Amino acid sequence: MSVRIKTVTKVLPKYSRSTSEIIPFFNLWLKGQEERFVRKVIKIIENAAVDRRYSFLSPEEVFSNLSFEERNDIYIKEGIKYGAECLKSALEKAHWNPEELDYIITVSCTGVMIPSLDAYLINELKLRQDIVRLPVTEMGCAAGVSGMIYAKNFLKSNPGKRAAVIAVESPTATFQLNDYSMANIVSAAIFGDGVACVLLSSNDDDLGPEIIDEEMYHFFDATHMMGFKMRNTGLQMVLDPDVPETIATNFPAIIHPFLTKNNLEIKDIDHLIFHPGGKKIVQMVEALFAELGKNIDDTKEVLRLYGNMSSVTILYVLERFLDANPKVGERGLMLSFGPGFSAQRILLQW
Repeated sequence: MSVRIKTVTKVLPKYSRSTSEIIPFFNLWLKGQEERFVRKVIKIIENAAVDRRYSFLSPEEVFSNLSFEERNDIYIKEGIKYGAECLKSALEKAHWNPEELDYIITVSCTGVMIPSLDAYLINELKLRQDIVRLPVTEMGCAAGVSGMIYAKNFLKSNPGKRAAVIAVESPTATFQLNDYSMANIVSAAIFGDGVACVLLSSNDDDLGPEIIDEEMYHFFDATHMMGFKMRNTGLQMVLDPDVPETIATNFPAIIHPFLTKNNLEIKDIDHLIFHPGGKKIVQMVEALFAELGKNIDDTKEVLRLYGNMSSVTILYVLERFLDANPKVGERGLMLSFGPGFSAQRILLQW
């Protein structure tokens, strides 16, 4: 019995601006700050390797004094709308009926919603009343892969079943208007909003790349490196500047034992499906993979086109590979990092 990825779809939020279009908003936000600091911030925005960012909120709303409650209400309203749209699109692409879903896993960390998104999607699409639901929160950028791992474990134990993982993120809703820290500025530079859905199946009639193996890797004593702090003004980004170096130091332990367990080496991997955390992480990982004769061109392109959309981003990268129709027998390695600090990995074979 195998678990396969049936399809991936994405939805782009209604608001978007190119980097050049968003610079005036930053200039207005930075009014009154020291000139040298302003130049530094604008340079960070312009050199983030992101050409366009999408958002649940208009730019005027992002750079306004909207309260945490008001921002979170937008996150909820738009998240339900886009999540339902994305799941419906994925089901249509797969030629599945809504009642054929056995598991629904929703993934998000950029807002607070109780009941969780999956409850709303059950109503919106009239999913089965006995569907098994699992909301995955507080796992940040790694959660797209985490959700797929949980879905795979559900399906591996239950042949002939189908699952949906829906990731909905609005990092722009967490922008802190009165916070001029580097963490808030870098977050604004690299992050955008997005929605994606991946369908998985243990039904023999469903074709697609097979999940051969999956594994999580947890860094000790690194809980301070990435995440959010809950403030009266919302979710304040925590982003330690040592994240790229920490990844680089642990990179061999993250990659090689996982492949060795499957009697593989990096040379046996045809496609690297890597989460683009940001320019520095991408450059660092690209250099490490280049030494091994591999590239992460699709990762860089997703970062350029959409920015880092937290848990959603790796699913945008995965979609590019599925749409390219890799050859039968080719292998892919999915890799993402998130709060904890942790790394999540999935080995695929077409």
